[in-house]
Amino acid sequence: MLPKAVYQRLLANLYIAIDAVIANRIRSLLTALGIIFGVAAVIAMLAIGNGAQQEIINQIKLVGVNNIVVKPIVEQKEEKLKEQEGGKKEKKKFSPGLTIRDVGSIKEAVPGINKISPEIILETNVVRKGVRRSAKLVGVEPTYFEIYDFQLAEGRLFNLEQLRNGLPVCVIGASIKSKFFPTEDPIGKNIKVGTQWLTIVGVLRERLVSNNSISKLGIRDFNMDIYAPLQSVLIRYENRDLVTAESIRLAGAQSRGMVFNSSSSNESEADKKNYHQLDRLVIQVRETDKMQSTAEILARLLERKHYEVVDYEIEIPELLLKQQQRTNDIFNYVLGAIAGISLLVGGIGIMNIMLASVLERIKEIGLRLSIGAKKSDVVQQFLFEAVMISGTGGMIGVALGISLAFLVSSIANIPTIISFSSIILSFGVAATVGLIFGIAPARKAAEQDPIASLRYE
Repeated sequence: MLPKAVYQRLLANLYIAIDAVIANRIRSLLTALGIIFGVAAVIAMLAIGNGAQQEIINQIKLVGVNNIVVKPIVEQKEEKLKEQEGGKKEKKKFSPGLTIRDVGSIKEAVPGINKISPEIILETNVVRKGVRRSAKLVGVEPTYFEIYDFQLAEGRLFNLEQLRNGLPVCVIGASIKSKFFPTEDPIGKNIKVGTQWLTIVGVLRERLVSNNSISKLGIRDFNMDIYAPLQSVLIRYENRDLVTAESIRLAGAQSRGMVFNSSSSNESEADKKNYHQLDRLVIQVRETDKMQSTAEILARLLERKHYEVVDYEIEIPELLLKQQQRTNDIFNYVLGAIAGISLLVGGIGIMNIMLASVLERIKEIGLRLSIGAKKSDVVQQFLFEAVMISGTGGMIGVALGISLAFLVSSIANIPTIISFSSIILSFGVAATVGLIFGIAPARKAAEQDPIASLRYE
């Protein structure tokens, strides 16, 4: 607790400082410009950085944690028949494509696998009560919902009997429910998906996915998907692994060394034909630091299983996003450093103006000292002025920074998140800068000789 006399002196010095700042309000405002823009820049930059970081975290949740994605490559341009140096033609290598058998091989041979989810994705139409809409039918196993952390809003997931026997059941996304069952309970009701009627057993909780995430990550709008057991899709819709009359004809033609004319439509149809049984394979690894090595083992295994035909691609979306996050962090550090430098420059500006103010107000200082003010009173007065200028500049900068963050978010459509810690940090730094850079002018003012100051012209 301060003694009353000390408290009163502090209060008197504060009032004098307030009067001085108000009397020179324009100069004080101009002095604080560096602080204002520095604080505004720090808050706006941190808000943009926080928004970008949150967006990446949301995207990581969408692609799943510790996931490796294997996608089939339908077109194999490098595998076409080609002329060798000796004029001989190399036969096109056979690959069975990405199949359920690969899932079994991966489970048996690759260590550190937590879950594995094969998917078959079919473009189809959904019809009910005269309403028709295009949608995607996705054949999955229950691990799919676990890997992507889907939550049920109603009903249940598939049971063992439905999975094993491929029964005509489905789980629908939230948008499918709102489109085809706006006022009804869809559980137990039928919906026509493609050529088959499926019974709805569950509805997924809505998952918010921005258009930016859909385009950047190459993911679907999960709310418009219809999920059926993998066996149901293979049995009732399409199984590309089955041997058909057309595949036998094409295989026979290739074994006889027949070359398809590039102008023939049959060739393009054969090349573009998707022979992969699966459209996507998601492998969840137990340990994050083993993802890269597991992906390399997967690549070698699939290359052997596909007879050295690389008709697949392996991606680690989480690592790509983390690299992007690292890049964003570096970018934010650079911008933060630039904003910090502007705060430093603002502090130097306060010091310069305060030093000039000491010279302008030297008679005032001499008068105060001559009527009994102590040197400590003069020091306190000038320190109060410096802190008031920087503090006021900090408050204006906070308001400007918040406005800038909202402006960037609305105009440039960039997500921004303003954190309370960024406001406290920038304002605290501004006040500290004002205090530190106010010490030198305050000490110079206090060291003035009263008599010389009164005679100063």
